[in-house]
Amino acid sequence: MTNPSLVIAKLIQYTVLSAFLLMGCAYAQSIDPIFGVWKTIDEKTNQPSSLIRLEERNGELIGIVTELIPSPGETLVTHCNLCKDERKGKPIIGMTIMKGLKKSSPGVWSGGEILDPEDGEIYKVKITMINDKSLEVRGYIGIPLLGRTQTWIR
Repeated sequence: MTNPSLVIAKLIQYTVLSAFLLMGCAYAQSIDPIFGVWKTIDEKTNQPSSLIRLEERNGELIGIVTELIPSPGETLVTHCNLCKDERKGKPIIGMTIMKGLKKSSPGVWSGGEILDPEDGEIYKVKITMINDKSLEVRGYIGIPLLGRTQTWIR
């Protein structure tokens, strides 16, 4: 005969373990695959130019520069000397260059802005996740038709 106290203890143990497993699965599914570090590719040279960390802050997608990657023979610009806002003269590494994006559909974030530290200009931005290894980042003025697109890779 089985001890009822032992059966109840095992049942509680399995219930708690199951709850933790389900919470872990739910948490893993809530992490958007767009979050993480992405390598920007300069569309003129086709060379990597920086690393950007995409994360969520207050329900918005933001992008922070974590590293600058100089091309051979290039003089690296380390400060946003051409910026026209509070970022003028500030170091580019650690700078938030993208903000205000909201998820508009699965794999698509829009409605925000992106700063190009090289020219100090701020553009509207739309990001589309192509697959788990690449993003299409479209900076534009007015409408998305008037802009340029970069592919960022994981």
